Amino acid sequence: MSALDPITTDPPKRRLPLWDNARWLAITLVVVGHAILKLIGEADAAYTLYLFIYAFHVPVFVAVSGYFAKSGPPGAKQMHRLLTDLVIPYIIFETVWTSIRWILGGKFVLDYSTASWTLWFLLALLVWRIALPYLVLLRYPLTISILISIGAGYISSIDGTFTLARTLGLLPFFVFGWKLRQWLLTDTWLELRTAMVWRWRAGALGLFAVLYLLIALNIDTLRALQVRRFLLYDESYATFDYSSWWAGGIRLVVMVLAFALIMAFLMLIPRRTTWFTSLGSATMYIYLLHTFVLYPLRESGLLDGPQPGWVLPGMIVLSVAIGVVLSLPPVRRLFRPLVEPRARWLFRPREATPTGTIVLPQRDRT
Repeated sequence: MSALDPITTDPPKRRLPLWDNARWLAITLVVVGHAILKLIGEADAAYTLYLFIYAFHVPVFVAVSGYFAKSGPPGAKQMHRLLTDLVIPYIIFETVWTSIRWILGGKFVLDYSTASWTLWFLLALLVWRIALPYLVLLRYPLTISILISIGAGYISSIDGTFTLARTLGLLPFFVFGWKLRQWLLTDTWLELRTAMVWRWRAGALGLFAVLYLLIALNIDTLRALQVRRFLLYDESYATFDYSSWWAGGIRLVVMVLAFALIMAFLMLIPRRTTWFTSLGSATMYIYLLHTFVLYPLRESGLLDGPQPGWVLPGMIVLSVAIGVVLSLPPVRRLFRPLVEPRARWLFRPREATPTGTIVLPQRDRT
């Protein structure tokens, strides 16, 4: 596992295939969701799949991040990694995207307060990691994070600036992931007998099947109700005409469903090593690079308007292929300076004391 993977923070010394499998499958679902976005306006099948995926794939992605997050007081190493894992890659890729838009005829406006496409996650993860040690000092961190998320939706001034709306909206899933580790559920799950595991998996499959069926049977109603906007957690309720006091209740229902789907998703993840287990160490590369593959399809107009029936399954296959290719060692070696910048030149050689003075080695104090 790369130390700079955005959905891991100081992974345990004993690697568990379960979590590497979950990482890769979660990021692949993210790619699928982005790949089929252009199809949802014309095809109910694509919109059904889109709503189904978005009901849980981002919450899963965030929860896995929270599972491995440290909740203790941050040391120099952790603060160093916040810069190298998140801040510097964000600056690099935001600059790259600004340059691409300028090359394609747009204005060169370098605005780091507005994240391009998927880069919102880096900013959100930065805030979550910083806030977690303070949040867990409170008696009910998960409940408080839920109230923060619901309350943020009522404030129209909380928008996409520095991805604040999504940061607050998705905060409960980060805390939920952290709580999963506190509850020691992984150890319990890995110790279950195979027969019991398959009983739980049958229930998880049933939950997903019922959800997909309900979405498919009510797709027109869900489209009219703009349920998609609730699943994105990126704007206030009033922005999409839900200004009533009960709008937060809808977010709560969506959130509780997502908690159940996170658990169901993890139950379905193989506990053993699979062909894609090793790919779970490259989620940072997949996350930051897949948009460059999809961007030409998104902007060229090839996917605009009604599409043949094979396009939807074709985009799913393409998404899986992207998840595999961007995980390969040659790709990682090529893009490591951008995705995993060490930036040794940026940091002082010795740690400073709280007063700002440099800590000298013992031999230099004579």
